[in-house]
Amino acid sequence: MTAPEYSLRDGNSIPAIGLGTFGLNEQTGIGAIVSGIADGYRLIDTAYNYGNEDVVGEAVRRADVDRSDLVITTKLPGRHHGFDETIASLGESLRRLDLEWVDLYLIHWPLPRIDKFVDSWRAMIRLRERGLARSIGVSNFTPAMLDRLERDTGVVPVVNQVELHPYFPQEELRAYHDEHDIRTESWSPLAKRSELLKEGVITAIAAEHGVSPAQVVLRWHVELEAVPIPKSADAARRRENLDVFSFSLSNDEIEAITALSRGRLWGGDPDTHEEF
Repeated sequence: MTAPEYSLRDGNSIPAIGLGTFGLNEQTGIGAIVSGIADGYRLIDTAYNYGNEDVVGEAVRRADVDRSDLVITTKLPGRHHGFDETIASLGESLRRLDLEWVDLYLIHWPLPRIDKFVDSWRAMIRLRERGLARSIGVSNFTPAMLDRLERDTGVVPVVNQVELHPYFPQEELRAYHDEHDIRTESWSPLAKRSELLKEGVITAIAAEHGVSPAQVVLRWHVELEAVPIPKSADAARRRENLDVFSFSLSNDEIEAITALSRGRLWGGDPDTHEEF
């Protein structure tokens, strides 16, 4: 099965669920991604800083799916912020991926102390015009940062990929995204290394629907129209994660899951967090 798709503000589209690849390396990583594509994943998410763009590229070459049917995402690292640096960085990523273009290019972190994200955004606009990045967006940006991009360049990101899970539902940010036609993507959608999947409300809803707790949480993302990007090295779990379109949650169930909110889990405040 493959996921339904959402239209983006630039006329392109994005699948409703993707495959995260952080930590999928070497031959086992290639095999996992090839298997995920065979199972129906079409959105594949990597980043320069994951150190596995070559693995993703090899999986794309081996997959029995046309390149044009895949949505390949990579991300600009903090150490490459700046106009010229961004142009060069995507060139490096494309060489590693061995691809002519990426479908979605994101600024990985805003790094406001460095204050070069607008310069990088201008470069990404240029890269989109050149056809090297079909769609451009950001990751871990706040509404104030998104406002600045629009004010300074006139171009709004099509995607903002952020920490999002029932412990951190990001209601205000999602409302901002809806107002500005920005698609929300969810990193760590299952709140890795937490007790989320053991929460009573999650396990009760899973039992009611005859699905797993992880499927309940991923369906919650789908109900919010956010795009979750779960990662798993386990083939059965990858297939299970993709199989969330045959049931739905009631409004009461969605609200009960959202009520688990407790805040960020890993301290990644975009105003202060830095990754280079």
